[in-house]
Amino acid sequence: MKTISNFENKKVLVLGLARSGQAAARLLAKLGAIVTVNDGKPFEENPSAQTLLEEGIKVVCGSHPLELLDEDFALMVKNPGIPYSNPMVQKASERKIPILTEVELAGLVSDAPIVGITGSNGKTTTTTMIAEVFNHSGQSGLLAGNIGFPASEVAVDASENDTLIMELSSFQLMGVDAFRPHIAVITNLEPTHLDYHGTFEDYVAAKWNIQNNMTASDFLVLNFNQGIAHQLAEKTKATVVPFSTIEEVDGAYFKDGQLFYKGELIMAADEVGVPGEHNIENALATIAVAKLSGISNQAIKETLSAFGGVKHRLQDAGSVNGVSFFNDSKSTNILATQKALSGFDNKHLILIAGGLDRGNPFDELLPHIKNLKAMVVLGETADKLAETAKTVNIPVEYAKDVADATRKSYGLAEAGDTVLLSPANASWDMYKNFEVRGDEFLRTVSSLKGAAHE
Repeated sequence: MKTISNFENKKVLVLGLARSGQAAARLLAKLGAIVTVNDGKPFEENPSAQTLLEEGIKVVCGSHPLELLDEDFALMVKNPGIPYSNPMVQKASERKIPILTEVELAGLVSDAPIVGITGSNGKTTTTTMIAEVFNHSGQSGLLAGNIGFPASEVAVDASENDTLIMELSSFQLMGVDAFRPHIAVITNLEPTHLDYHGTFEDYVAAKWNIQNNMTASDFLVLNFNQGIAHQLAEKTKATVVPFSTIEEVDGAYFKDGQLFYKGELIMAADEVGVPGEHNIENALATIAVAKLSGISNQAIKETLSAFGGVKHRLQDAGSVNGVSFFNDSKSTNILATQKALSGFDNKHLILIAGGLDRGNPFDELLPHIKNLKAMVVLGETADKLAETAKTVNIPVEYAKDVADATRKSYGLAEAGDTVLLSPANASWDMYKNFEVRGDEFLRTVSSLKGAAHE
């Protein structure tokens, strides 16, 4: 960890705990800051705040009192999930208090170079692929960021012989200033999280912060399947390395069933260990990063061939009496489900979908759900999805929750069929998060396996 004096004897407010808030508070204290943590959860129900208090860090819990900002803070480190419309954040902004997220701290103290991955879909899979390629090749790739390992916590223990493989959300990237990855990847850009950002333009601007401080000695890996990536490529100082499944580019590309990097054959596309066209894009982005990092073709091929996916992202949950189950609970928008469907034969596929109603129709799904064997729908959007399915004559059943949907899907299936949980919706109408939703699917599949062996 680099020893920096940026925060020494400065008053810093950490707004919101969770794991990233805890990591930020501890790092700031280690760097000599005078830290106050403010979290909405009551102290007596807040073990994280209790632990920080025991470590000598001031905590204010149970509410977000605006008068707290009268204490002349030099900086606010905000949990990325807290919107900028929050009164505390607005007041800090009015007082011109800099508002950062903890990934900025990680970038400031990290001795390790950073590979930063962002995008609307595929970033968790791509981040995991890249880390596995690094580690299989003998290089040390440390997962960090939005993937569940607070970046500022990982950075503290990382050395110059490691590389931080960091998944970055738009929420995190809105709060960076000096952050500079050596390699950055933008997997794709689609209109998501507009309830947070307001407009697609503002969402893209947040993602684009990843390259703000990059220079020609750094590399920006962009998806040239998208017109917007061609436009953005003209607006960066970084060296652009494209990837594409539809054209030969001066980077990583798909051609005649093979994956290439700058004319060099890496592997056959059908050797990638996870299904779907979107995973070919993820593999190409991974190949670009790996080649830029001096990793051998053999290590790339071996890793991508053995890659089994990420939990809740097209996760193979096994089979029961010849019926296969895939957990894609992380598909919380239409685009992600479209991409998931590309990896299966619809005639032998039963899709479980539905969740939080954000007001959007599902017409975009129509070309991708044609010829499905059946759909099982649930949640706030069940009726909308049922109507969409019926326009293309797909049989529909309703379910009360994911467990019920899984059992009903299994009842509709025959040996050789697949049941896919890919909701195309966020989970918050019924579940705390997509992980809880996916875990219920996995538990139900396990119970079906148990019953089949009785």
